[in-house]
Amino acid sequence: MTAAKLPPMLRQMLVSGGLLAVFGMAGALLLAASHAVTAPQIAANVQATLERQLHAVLPADRYSNAITEDTLRITDSEWLDALGTRDPVTVYRARRDGQPTAAVFDITTPQGYSGDIRLLIATDLSGTITGVRAVSHRETPGLGDKIDLAKTDWILAFNGRSLGNPPAEDWEVKRDGGVFDQFSGATITPRAVVRQVARVLGFFEAHQRQLFEGGMGAAPNAADSNGTASS
Repeated sequence: MTAAKLPPMLRQMLVSGGLLAVFGMAGALLLAASHAVTAPQIAANVQATLERQLHAVLPADRYSNAITEDTLRITDSEWLDALGTRDPVTVYRARRDGQPTAAVFDITTPQGYSGDIRLLIATDLSGTITGVRAVSHRETPGLGDKIDLAKTDWILAFNGRSLGNPPAEDWEVKRDGGVFDQFSGATITPRAVVRQVARVLGFFEAHQRQLFEGGMGAAPNAADSNGTASS
């Protein structure tokens, strides 16, 4: 049966179906073309944001390597337990002339009042903090969100601190007998951040060599010295 002899309703359905197929293919081609054009710019924007965040906690003059490419990813459960987190941790390793100078931990603490708080914590080889930033959180506006530098400068109190400054036992908010301020009406959030920073410092002190060497000396399932996962 030719198309001309088809019932009008069936002929209309075939025409409509054909048009939908043509528009669908055209839309898919346009989407693919748009992705090909925008993907490199999106990737460049993501990279630029990451570099700005890292420079905020570790000045660029502290290293000469491509820090965003010299990473170690920790997934081993024992190491994550020691760090007080359940999520994989990325460590950005800073070097100058091939020698380690500092490390930046991209780590999430689940102990926030409203859930996870993602932090960047940078320490030099002596275990002295060069910077801490809260890069994402859902803490209560006007209370727990004071960990955000855009809200207050509370987070800057970690600069220059180490496990000896103050002593390890004083790494708590004042309500818990420590030296760090809490927020009026909000203690859980700053407590979570202070304790997480202290855990990172203790971990770095205990595992500094493995963190920079990776490979055989690193924890199971951590990345090797080239940033690839080991089994």
